[in-house]
Amino acid sequence: MAKFRNIGVLTSGGDAPGMNALIRSVARAALEQGVEVYGVYEGFQGLMDDLPADPKSHFPGSLIKLDAYAVTNIIDKGATMLKSARAPEFKTEEGMAKAIATCRRHNIDGIVAIGGDGTFRGATDLTNRGIPCIGLPATIDNDITATDESIGFDTALNTAVELIDKLRDTCESHARCNVVELMGRNAGYIALEAGIAAGASAILTCECPYSEEEIFENIINAKNQGKRSFIVVIAEGVKFKKEEEGIKNYCEDFAKRLEAATGVETKFCRPAHILRGGIPTPRDRVLASRMGYEAVRLLLEGKSKLVVCKQKSDIISLDINYALILDRMYKNNLKPGDLDAFTAEEQAEMRAFCAAKAAEFAEMYKVANAIAAYPESE
Repeated sequence: MAKFRNIGVLTSGGDAPGMNALIRSVARAALEQGVEVYGVYEGFQGLMDDLPADPKSHFPGSLIKLDAYAVTNIIDKGATMLKSARAPEFKTEEGMAKAIATCRRHNIDGIVAIGGDGTFRGATDLTNRGIPCIGLPATIDNDITATDESIGFDTALNTAVELIDKLRDTCESHARCNVVELMGRNAGYIALEAGIAAGASAILTCECPYSEEEIFENIINAKNQGKRSFIVVIAEGVKFKKEEEGIKNYCEDFAKRLEAATGVETKFCRPAHILRGGIPTPRDRVLASRMGYEAVRLLLEGKSKLVVCKQKSDIISLDINYALILDRMYKNNLKPGDLDAFTAEEQAEMRAFCAAKAAEFAEMYKVANAIAAYPESE
């Protein structure tokens, strides 16, 4: 194993349930190998600031020494004990120079960076400037293409289903419909899987086409056969896409159109950031424990600029740049020159991976529509 004195662990970007389980796993795996661990408070911003502790304001300082006791009893806690912050200055050479100076000053030989694609870009920049980094995927949106599952997704999904189940109770009592907009940024995974699990009458995502008229007709048909309660789930990415087209308040207006077309009283609900909080599920805790351990193992072996992923049942690692470009390819956001560093064989492999992922989503969407529809009454 490589000679490491200290490593840092940070959480950056949007928070996700299970981040504390990741911090715990990283800290304990490193301590078990005799490596000291610094928790970086407020992500890349803290790495740039390197502020001392202030007992008067209860500020713990930008760098917190994590021993085994410091990460005791946090595996079941939501949010992130290290907090998170947006750090636009880190995108500049001056900001990165500050972060690197902090690492040199405290003999931090490597960083485990927990977050999404923005976090991974920051980790890549640090690695390119001499601070080895490993990325861990944590986002409720599950929108990191290279991994089948990101930390926080399962908890957010469970929270969404629980909320929808409660809404259905009151919908059934009053013969209503509830249109529920769920977070996920531009990805529809939370909406799709929560909609299936909660028995939604319709699910709207950016990834698959839908017809408002067909949705309304299906609800009318079900109503005529005696169904009293209806749930329609919309991914927030649909709203974002409509806003790009100049259409505001799409989800709220959809609820109004549904009521007018079907005669079913319809309410609108946006749980929003509720999905980011809460006690992480056992699934997220186990996945975080496996990923955190793997990140430390890779770092201490002298490897860097990697992101730890779950594919099928395996925990693997991929080059961060590969993962970032794969993500852009899947989301149709490739920029000129993005594929120049990859061979024709690698590009074909990436396209096949993206096609398989899109096909899997489409198949789940097909299942959702098939089991949501009521047969036409004779």
